[in-house]
Amino acid sequence: MSLFIEQERTINGLRLHTIETEKFKTNTILMKWNAPLQKQDATLRALLPHVLQSGTQSLPSVKQLRSHLDDLYGATFDVDLAKKGEQHVISFKMEVANEKFLSDQTPLLQKAMQLFSEVIFTPYLEDNHFSEQIVEKEKRALKQRIQAVYDDKMRYANYRLVQEMCKDEPYSLHVNGELDEVDNITSASLYKYYERVLSEDEIDLYVIGSVNSSQIEQYVSNFFSFSERNARQSPKKNTYTIEKVNEIIEKQDVRQGKLNIGYRTKTTYADKEYFALQVFNGIFGGFSHSKLFINVREKASLAYYAASRLESHKGLLMVMSGIDVQNYDQAVNIIKEQMSAMKQGDFTDQELAQTKAVIKNQVLETIDHSRGLVEVLYHNVASNIHRSIDEWLNGIDGVTKEEIVAVAQDVQLDTIYFLTGMEASQA
Repeated sequence: MSLFIEQERTINGLRLHTIETEKFKTNTILMKWNAPLQKQDATLRALLPHVLQSGTQSLPSVKQLRSHLDDLYGATFDVDLAKKGEQHVISFKMEVANEKFLSDQTPLLQKAMQLFSEVIFTPYLEDNHFSEQIVEKEKRALKQRIQAVYDDKMRYANYRLVQEMCKDEPYSLHVNGELDEVDNITSASLYKYYERVLSEDEIDLYVIGSVNSSQIEQYVSNFFSFSERNARQSPKKNTYTIEKVNEIIEKQDVRQGKLNIGYRTKTTYADKEYFALQVFNGIFGGFSHSKLFINVREKASLAYYAASRLESHKGLLMVMSGIDVQNYDQAVNIIKEQMSAMKQGDFTDQELAQTKAVIKNQVLETIDHSRGLVEVLYHNVASNIHRSIDEWLNGIDGVTKEEIVAVAQDVQLDTIYFLTGMEASQA
């Protein structure tokens, strides 16, 4: 029996996804705008959703918008940005109480979708473009978000690894754009970009809760209208030949070294080998029972933290670790040894079974929340495939040791990045 049944259809230029479930006491409305990652657009795109959520024509300030949300039984509205491979995705999320569970039968979902539509289609404007005051305020906030990456050395090291590893690829762009481009944005240029987004982005709207699908379709028909757009193209799969491992050592005034290592996997979410890659990563460095944690942190006492993660839509595997600067060579060697062990199948049936159980439990925990459920389902949209959650769980269950060893052969070391102290003298 399926955990969730997702119904999908195209209405008014967007793809509507409805999931009828009694699991949640609230209804969630989540819209995703998807466009290619592009240097000329990245900073504009990072600013846009924050300006949109700052006021509408009928509610021209953040205070008035938040007050109206409070009137809808404390509904919430927020925005977010993410990279899915070389796609730049804006998310708008609204959560509202389900009137079925209230004594007052106010049509909350209808009102929520109407307000959601106002935020998207009728933002607060002055002289036919965005408010200068709102744009300047949000530009200051965007600068702070970008600067925060430089101040958090763990995030900074990961950002720099991606920059170096993917320097000629769109994926090297930061999700929040570039600091030196923020000041160039005007309310007029941002509004012009907004108009282009409305006509070109791929739009997906998810509605999750104890809802009626046909009623949702009616609300969407009434409140949302985008122009028709071209059908989604499958993301282009890049192939790489690594002739020489890139080694970058950067010195800053830091006390703890940050060692980040990037690998190319040749496998993305759309591939049938993806399940094996997920289990591979779990055994290698994804969890506290993984090889990196046990051998680099616990046994050798070299790292304050040591883990790996996948970028599922780009086909990257990233290792992150925090080490004393004098332990650089030893840490790199032990990490390489763990990768070699994976390629040789040097892991036990117990490790395999434990990793599968943890991955499945992680998925079940993620979909226990409506937003997490959308994120899992949206992998299908980003990859232009269809894979149900049941198929996901069964796919993990069916992975064999031989499949893990096979997928490991394609994992290639690309870049080693080390952020170290000013006085360090390691090679």
